[in-house]
Amino acid sequence: MKFHSIYLLILSFVVLSCNGQTSKDVKTIEAKAFAERIKETPNPQILDVRTPEEFASDHIDNAKNVNWLGNTFVSDVEKLDKSKPVFVYCKSGGRSQKAAEKLSELGFTTIYQLDGGILKWDAAGLSKPSSKIIGISTPEYNELLNSDKKVLIDFYAEWCAPCKKMKPYLLQMEKELADKIVIIRLDADKNKTLMTEMKISELPTLLLYENKEVKWKHSGFISETDLRKQLQ
Repeated sequence: MKFHSIYLLILSFVVLSCNGQTSKDVKTIEAKAFAERIKETPNPQILDVRTPEEFASDHIDNAKNVNWLGNTFVSDVEKLDKSKPVFVYCKSGGRSQKAAEKLSELGFTTIYQLDGGILKWDAAGLSKPSSKIIGISTPEYNELLNSDKKVLIDFYAEWCAPCKKMKPYLLQMEKELADKIVIIRLDADKNKTLMTEMKISELPTLLLYENKEVKWKHSGFISETDLRKQLQ
């Protein structure tokens, strides 16, 4: 009994120590607070941890591209000042969370992570206005809804893990339910204008239309069984 109590005490100490380290150094904050902290910080260190291709398409002003999936992440961030705040973001939050934890391990003392990534940043209206349309326009999107059947729009991305998991049964449903429902998959990275205008800030996002009106909306993973129930 005594040994068991000592074991639980040690285990609790280890768990609390690990959790405490992350919560102390990494602060995950929403888009407007993230923007405000950047504005208040002299010469802010802003890290975009997406791929160079993603960074080239759009990024926060004065951000430095340090690809989390690349081979030089650690050596690149070691050049930064660990005593000053560092701001980290990616597309939706997955990569930036891992990057923030690594920065904490490397000794950075104040780390701000953008909650929801640049998708939330765009949805909050913080991106620079652009007259350039990337992907289909809103009128073209509305044309997709012209059908006497129900229309399911799936906003996805190739890098999105839940999107990849859902892809096989969405493609299968597209064939099976063709007489009752139109299923259209739109790549979020190739339709940035539409994503911003519709304020879609999570992936995947599913929108079910009937007579051009949204009857159901879901963000995040959904099982095949639950999705089929919604499409009945």
